[in-house]
Amino acid sequence: MYVPAHFAMTDDQVRELLRTCEMGELVTHGEDGLHATPLPWLYDEQAGPLGTLVAHVARTNPQWQHVNPQVGSGAGARTSEAMVLVRGPDQYVSPGWLPSKAEHGRVVPTWDYLTVHAYGPLVAVDDPDRVRDAVTRLTARHETGRPQPWTPDEAPAPWLEGQLRAIVRIEVPITRWVAKAKMSQNKTPADVEAEIAELRGSGRQEAAAYKQAVSLPAAQRRAQVLADVGRRRRPGD
Repeated sequence: MYVPAHFAMTDDQVRELLRTCEMGELVTHGEDGLHATPLPWLYDEQAGPLGTLVAHVARTNPQWQHVNPQVGSGAGARTSEAMVLVRGPDQYVSPGWLPSKAEHGRVVPTWDYLTVHAYGPLVAVDDPDRVRDAVTRLTARHETGRPQPWTPDEAPAPWLEGQLRAIVRIEVPITRWVAKAKMSQNKTPADVEAEIAELRGSGRQEAAAYKQAVSLPAAQRRAQVLADVGRRRRPGD
């Protein structure tokens, strides 16, 4: 993924997005080409230097068998990586929102987004206790805070055991990530403030909060740098 320096994310920002992600696409390469499955993920931050993503898939889904497939042959053979694509808030940005439109008109529509591409080997875990652990932890994450949170123990035991046998736990121990936050950091502070107001007004609170916390300070730093450069270039300075 192409990531200009001003759209790069820090490791802390990446970890925060992985902690809060609800769904991501698992992409692997099998004998018949690329496979992709949207899955809810749990980020186990303590499992490995960069953490591990945990999910489960239907046993009938052949993708879980793409465990460390070899790509190529002979001396050029290598182990294929799995990739999990995780997304944060995204939104259309209209030129009509921006003060720059009235000032000089040099604005175009764009789409802002946050995304992390997490890479690592695909690990399939066909162990009943660990499968149950994945289901229990994922369920707890999404049920916590509800008035009457559901737990797997509430389901009839024989039926639940059958359901658990029908799935396989998968893990992606993260070995590297590529992350991008294209969130208007390269615009003027006034334009970013206008976007924040529009997003809040339309109920896009998550995107507005990110731009308030990250994009606006970045835009302010950029504006200061440009102002300093401009002063140095003026004759007599």
